[in-house]
Amino acid sequence: MSILDSVSIPRRTMVLFFLVDTSGSMDGDKIGAVNEAIREVLPEIKAISAENADALIKIAVLDFSSGARWLYNTPIEADQFVWNNLEAGGLTDLGVAFNMLNDKLSRTQFMADAVGSYAPAIFMMSDGEPTDEYKKGLAELRRNKWFKVAIKVAVAIGSDANTEILKEFTGNDECVLTVRTPASLKKMIRFASVTASQIGSKSSGVGLGDDSDADTNQKAADFAGQIKTFQQDSIDVDDVQNGW
Repeated sequence: MSILDSVSIPRRTMVLFFLVDTSGSMDGDKIGAVNEAIREVLPEIKAISAENADALIKIAVLDFSSGARWLYNTPIEADQFVWNNLEAGGLTDLGVAFNMLNDKLSRTQFMADAVGSYAPAIFMMSDGEPTDEYKKGLAELRRNKWFKVAIKVAVAIGSDANTEILKEFTGNDECVLTVRTPASLKKMIRFASVTASQIGSKSSGVGLGDDSDADTNQKAADFAGQIKTFQQDSIDVDDVQNGW
């Protein structure tokens, strides 16, 4: 046995961010479906991380209503992450959420892994309109290096959600998904979070530095393509006619 056989090669990290609207309009079966879906999908995300020799997936959760808060003060490794149920109530301070996300997308904050980080995956869910001024915060966020290269997806929950703002957030119309029933919401959360984890944690084969621009662009394109195919294959008449 060579000395290399006993050396553990450190894995780079990929942070999966959940941004969850917990305003009053999310109360009831909407926030219930979010809690249930994320709890149920965690074992799959843990398995993706455990089976990946190159990437360690970590999870960070920001919920926003009247203000915003991080569920944990630092990203948690997928195999150690515990989901605490979110409760709904209050306003929709999306601008505050954008500012807090921008602050953490930094090498001195959530992207501080010494070995190197893959571009993050950011998954936002909302069912309404911002109740604060969000444009300045979003403009700052869109200038953030890590946000620019991130895989981004947004779920509009119900017909009252402002999809135009969600399109501004993702920068890609195909990465904004609308759901109108608890079943469809849970299905979309599972698909989007698992797919983002799989694609975002793929090795580029370029060593221990950050992803190259070409690599991150390809990951974003791959993700958008899979989302588009999933939507085409998952049209639910009941979801359109009888949902929120």
